[in-house]
Amino acid sequence: MLKKLDTYIIKKFLGTFFLSIALILGIAIIIDITEKVDKFFDNYAPIKAIIFDYYLNLIPYFGNMFSPLFTFIAVIFFTSKMAGNSEIIAIQSSGISYNRLLRPYFISATLIAISTFVLSGYIIPSANKTRLDFENQYIKKFRNENVTNVQLEVQDGIILYIENFDNTKNTGYNISMEKFEGKKLVARMTAEKMHWDTLNQWKLHNYLIREFKGMKETIKKGSVIDSTIAIQPTDFFITAFDSPQMKNNELYNYLERQRARGVGNIKAFEDEYYKRFSMPFAAFILTVIGVSLASRKVRGGTGLHLGIGIGLSFGYILFSTLSTSFSVNGSMSPLLAAWLPNIIFSIIAWYLYSKAPK
Repeated sequence: MLKKLDTYIIKKFLGTFFLSIALILGIAIIIDITEKVDKFFDNYAPIKAIIFDYYLNLIPYFGNMFSPLFTFIAVIFFTSKMAGNSEIIAIQSSGISYNRLLRPYFISATLIAISTFVLSGYIIPSANKTRLDFENQYIKKFRNENVTNVQLEVQDGIILYIENFDNTKNTGYNISMEKFEGKKLVARMTAEKMHWDTLNQWKLHNYLIREFKGMKETIKKGSVIDSTIAIQPTDFFITAFDSPQMKNNELYNYLERQRARGVGNIKAFEDEYYKRFSMPFAAFILTVIGVSLASRKVRGGTGLHLGIGIGLSFGYILFSTLSTSFSVNGSMSPLLAAWLPNIIFSIIAWYLYSKAPK
């Protein structure tokens, strides 16, 4: 059961956490408005869409992205105030151990970690879809209507190549589809164009089918043929912008499907998926660092603790950004890149905890 001390620290922790989020997000939104107001007016963005489609969906995205920073600042701020008022000394003088003192901190960190995981994996993706649609329409267009040189494995041993695909017409041009048994080519089909009809149903125009059996070759051609191909037009236009719009189960299924197809350029999706599991643990790591730094009463007080805390928190964000860049560029495994900041700062947390006052 929670004691009065636990309730006191949890209220301090979560109250400071949400207050810092509200203040920082308010400043961030004002800055964002000043930067984008011209584009809103130039592209005739409706006021209702600006408020409800863009900013109401931007706020949880920013808040969740910087939750490790807010967690760290909250712990540093109120713990330093407690230490400055000799509350930590009084608590330990009453017989409460340092490990027992950490219990309400970890309860608060657990609540933040759970909310971070649920938000990033199941709530924010839907908000991101609405927000990114708004950005594509009124701020900067980043979605293409045409894609060239598409090559992927649509089924086991069947490779599809499309020279150009027009999303507005749901039509691809200069098609080639090859079937392999092991490393042996057993059939090849070419067509001038393919048009999407319904789910996985395509119409191939001016097609030519060649089947190879030993030294014999069978040729079949015609004007139109219906074919079932396990792919949809949207699969050609998925980019890194789409990974934040997928819920955890959707992202996992997408990765499995793309790996089965032999698609190699999925680093951004893997990084997004692994980060959704690694980021919640940052709340625990940074909480330990924050308490270990701020629980000692030192000259300089809150200001010194805040300075050190903000420096370490930005160091965490820097490590996270750099590891993500290395992952997307293929220089590092996405799994390692997602967990590397946690590994490094876990070592720092353990060192500071071992040196903290007992």
